[in-house]
Amino acid sequence: MTTGSGSVPLPKLLSLEGRRAFVSGAANGIGRATAVCLAELGADLVLADRAPLDAVRADVEATGRTALVLRGDLTDEGFLQRIIAAGPFFSAALVAGVFKGPEGASAQEAFDFVMHVNVRAPLILGNALLEQMNGGYIVLVGSSAGRSGAGRFGTPTEYTTYAASKGAVHTLVRVLSRRGAEKNVLVNGVAPGLVSTPLLDSVRPPGDGAKPAIRPADPKELGWPIALLCSPMASYISGAIVDVNGGSFIG
Repeated sequence: MTTGSGSVPLPKLLSLEGRRAFVSGAANGIGRATAVCLAELGADLVLADRAPLDAVRADVEATGRTALVLRGDLTDEGFLQRIIAAGPFFSAALVAGVFKGPEGASAQEAFDFVMHVNVRAPLILGNALLEQMNGGYIVLVGSSAGRSGAGRFGTPTEYTTYAASKGAVHTLVRVLSRRGAEKNVLVNGVAPGLVSTPLLDSVRPPGDGAKPAIRPADPKELGWPIALLCSPMASYISGAIVDVNGGSFIG
């Protein structure tokens, strides 16, 4: 396998040729970028999201890889079982996440929704996909919010709920890593700072012209670290939360 120029061979430990990889939250943002990065490493993809997946499927197929799309909601137990039934996978990137509840939701409903998508879904998927695997890689996406508790978006309750959910994701990484070690499954997390995604656009206050001290990341600046952790190049890394934030948080 070669890089896009065709002149430099891809290092063997980065190659995912002949492998299947799963990405949740694949329709846009970090998930879409991760899917394309994995495809560029040679993986065939299974992609899940509640939003349309036609564009990311086209991105993947443009690299010469295949993409199976599963559209549904991670709060739907039946949808989670459809994802699990599509396994086993060599690599799984659990990227899907939300910042707040649906419009018009009560405070309790909003809390339950955020925790269901951000914590319960990766807990169920992580455990089930790990059980199917005989070696491989799982990456969960947390947040610098779950590392520092600092942030300026949303109401205090919204931000606290989001930060708590991402802190739980970081703990889930460690728990799954301990279980995965017995099966040679390496489980890690990444903790992004600000990233230029639809999620950021949805929580940024209207007319907010405040310029952050550190520029927001391009989604591919998260996609490549996730793809690395989904490859044999990361064959002795497990239980790590990798901060990918351009220096906005040093912990």
